[in-house]
Formats: sequence, structure tokens, C-alpha cells
Amino acid sequence: MKRSGLALAVAVGTLLQLTAPQTSIAGDMGGMSSMGGMSGMGGMSGTGGGPTPAVTQIQNVKPLEVAKANKLGTMRNPYTDNPERIEEGKKLYFSYSCNGCHGGGGGGGMCPPLTNDTWVYGSDDDILFRLIAQGSQDMTKEHGMKRKGQEGVVGPMPPFGELIKTDDELWKIIAFVHSLYKGTRRNW
Repeated sequence: MKRSGLALAVAVGTLLQLTAPQTSIAGDMGGMSSMGGMSGMGGMSGTGGGPTPAVTQIQNVKPLEVAKANKLGTMRNPYTDNPERIEEGKKLYFSYSCNGCHGGGGGGGMCPPLTNDTWVYGSDDDILFRLIAQGSQDMTKEHGMKRKGQEGVVGPMPPFGELIKTDDELWKIIAFVHSLYKGTRRNW
């Protein structure tokens, strides 16, 4: 990233921090921190096999705002493997009716399962955050992405970025979704 682009990204992250309600998640992050509200700056990528992005700081804003403020491949869930947040994510998963399409245990139904090694667009935190927030059609159009995997169900993922109240809620849902995984190729 060019110097001016990095400065702009840091400025936007600082602005988001100043305007968003302050929430401390230090206990949930195991002592890790992110960079001024913007995670993974410096060219790290969770989608291309590069270095692991820094943990994304909770902003308590709509998920679409977080997706737009962060470069593709730079977000990482602050709640991964946190039992309390996974339990909260489970409640949110059901409250937003994710189970209606993906099943109560994530085994699929009218939409792909969340338990196996076939992840249609990828399984890392960044991709799942964008997929849920933007929906598959907007995500693929904005980032020029194509399907990586194929399931028997090929319907589009609808956007939930305006329905899910905050990035905090979405990260908890993703932590729960990842906890359902029973495959062998974990990359988060």
C-alpha cells in the first residue's frame, strides 16, 4: 500500500474510533490489539495464504461500514475459540434465522452446510464477514470473486449487513459458525 493510502486508512480508522461507541474487548482478545481501528494494514491477507491479519477491533457499527472500511483479506475475528462469545453467537444465529437456511446445527438444508470442507467463497473470517454483510452477489461484484467450492445448493446468500445490528454481533455469529466446522482444513 502506498504511503498516502496507508495514511488515509489510518485516518479513516481513527475517525471510526472517535465516532463509534467505545467498547473494550481486551479480555476477549487474549491481550492482542489491532491497529487504530483498522486491522491488518500493511498488506496482510487472510484470503491469499499470506500472513495472518491482526485481530479486528470492534467498532459497534453496522457490519457494512466495517466491510467498506477494511481492505479485502485484512479482518480477523476477535472472538475465535471464545466459549462465551460462541454461545452468544449461537443465540444470535437463531435470532436472525440463519438456521432457517443453514440448519440448526449448521448441516445445511436449502443452503450450504457450515460443517464440512466445502466453503463456496472461502472460510476465513474476512470472507465470511463480507459474505454475510454484503450477500454473495454484492460481495462477488465488488471484489471480482468467483465461487471456490460447489455444493448441491447454489442459491445466493442474501445480505444481512443492515439487519445485523453491529459488527460485534456478526463476529459472534461467525465464531459460532466456525465452532460448527467438522472438517480438516481450518484456516482461521
